[in-house]
Amino acid sequence: MSKLEAGGMVEKMAAGNAEAGELYKNRVVIGLSDPKSPTNVGAVMRAAGCYGVDQVCYTGTRYDRAAKFTTDTHNASQTIPLDGVESFDQCVTAEMKVICVELVDGATSLPLFEHPTQALYIFGPEDGTLSQSIIDQADAVVYVPTKGCMNLAASVNVLLYDRLCKSGATGSNDLVLSSRDRNNTVRVNGDSSR
Repeated sequence: MSKLEAGGMVEKMAAGNAEAGELYKNRVVIGLSDPKSPTNVGAVMRAAGCYGVDQVCYTGTRYDRAAKFTTDTHNASQTIPLDGVESFDQCVTAEMKVICVELVDGATSLPLFEHPTQALYIFGPEDGTLSQSIIDQADAVVYVPTKGCMNLAASVNVLLYDRLCKSGATGSNDLVLSSRDRNNTVRVNGDSSR
């Protein structure tokens, strides 16, 4: 299915549902190319939940064989779809930009990258790289400027944090209180508001 066909399906689903247009306004999808580690996929799902990702999709069969060992400790997969797909075209709408995240010659450094409103971010496998055909179809290719490569889940977390920082979103004390572990009751010295 091409990017345009996928976008057409979304438009059909949105017809008659005024909220559906809003649902896809800031759509963010994470694509994992043949991930091998259930630990990393679980950590990616946790990041997806923390940063408000709409869907995680993956290609290949290695994760399916290892999925019983998942480490999605926040159970994000109960609210965020984790879908095995034949092609990333199945995860993208016509309005979305396809962004590959990979250490490749000619890629844009993440600090210099401006995130699109709607995006499918595709990450390579832990023990390999994205295919040239996927890179060639991307709207942009970015890399995280580190000395050496990070693991898959760490790369997803860094990219999503960069997206959040550049969005202008700010946190609040209510967010801190609702996000922290029940065992965390510490506060900044002098703050008696909570």
